[in-house]
Amino acid sequence: MVIDKGMKSRRIKLRAVAAAAVAVLVLGGCAQGLGGGTYSRTEARRAMTVQFGTIESVRGVQLEGTKTPIGSVAGAAVGGIAGSTIGGGRGQAVATVIGAVAGGLAGSAVEEGATRTPGVEVTVRLDNGQFLAVVQADEGEGFRPGERVRILRDGGTTRVTR
Repeated sequence: MVIDKGMKSRRIKLRAVAAAAVAVLVLGGCAQGLGGGTYSRTEARRAMTVQFGTIESVRGVQLEGTKTPIGSVAGAAVGGIAGSTIGGGRGQAVATVIGAVAGGLAGSAVEEGATRTPGVEVTVRLDNGQFLAVVQADEGEGFRPGERVRILRDGGTTRVTR
């Protein structure tokens, strides 16, 4: 069985494209949680201010996805590899550059869309009469108007919990 060099080259490029796509999907799952029950390591063993209140309203929102260089770089690699299979000589070089640029833009958009998560905006009337709205990831808490909740504050982080 004889395999020409062009066919072998295409197989190698196809494998590289597949590997880059898998990397985008795997690394896209590395986003940090933003829910009321998710804490970073640096938040452990820290004092928090606790306030109590009653939920006035709850509405669903979308939390923007991550925007790291991973999506752009992986997309550029896939686009560049795909572009390099087009034409020959200067045309191939131009197609490679265009493929890399388009792939980078597409990879960034795919990463942001793939890591977008549902959230909730919870408006609470604190016991002192003030209103406070907190947006956090929806971790299935099922908050309802009229429900009593705790507000936890630690510097720049605020959470609604039961």
